[in-house]
Amino acid sequence: MKLTICDPGQIEEIEQLFTKTFTDSEGPAEGQLIGNLVNDLMASPDKENIIGFIATEEGEIIAGIFFTRLIFESDVNAFILAPVAVHTDHQGKGVGQALIRYGLESMKQDGVELLVTYGDINFYSRVGFQQIDESIIKAPLPLTYPEGWLAQSLLSDRITPIPGTSQCVPEFNKPEYW
Repeated sequence: MKLTICDPGQIEEIEQLFTKTFTDSEGPAEGQLIGNLVNDLMASPDKENIIGFIATEEGEIIAGIFFTRLIFESDVNAFILAPVAVHTDHQGKGVGQALIRYGLESMKQDGVELLVTYGDINFYSRVGFQQIDESIIKAPLPLTYPEGWLAQSLLSDRITPIPGTSQCVPEFNKPEYW
């Protein structure tokens, strides 16, 4: 398995991976929603605030993840990890965890201090994320599943509360993702 940063020339293949994976697990509407999000993220000219990584095997993209900037009133270098997709045929083999760990290390080397994600507690806790509530870190939009709000400090074992509001990249600034 090869882990690399996304190449903009792979936009169609990466979008298809996310669409298929989310369709298989959550249904066609969710597959289309997340596929469109991935297309928007990859088409964005904002390469400083939107970073994607993929896992390939024998030249085929089998997993993908995205990190997008999370902005606070204070000066915290933070990103959101979402969405994440592992091709259905490769799930349960550690591919997602390996890709996330690769992304976490890359983000840490780039000086990122904090990562948050919004999803499956059981999955993300395997790669160091802890459940938090909005008294610790305020989400950019109202959460429909507050139990899935998770964070990880890349500086210590402790997540320091961040006062004030947060803001996400425009591509994520839609209630249907939250």
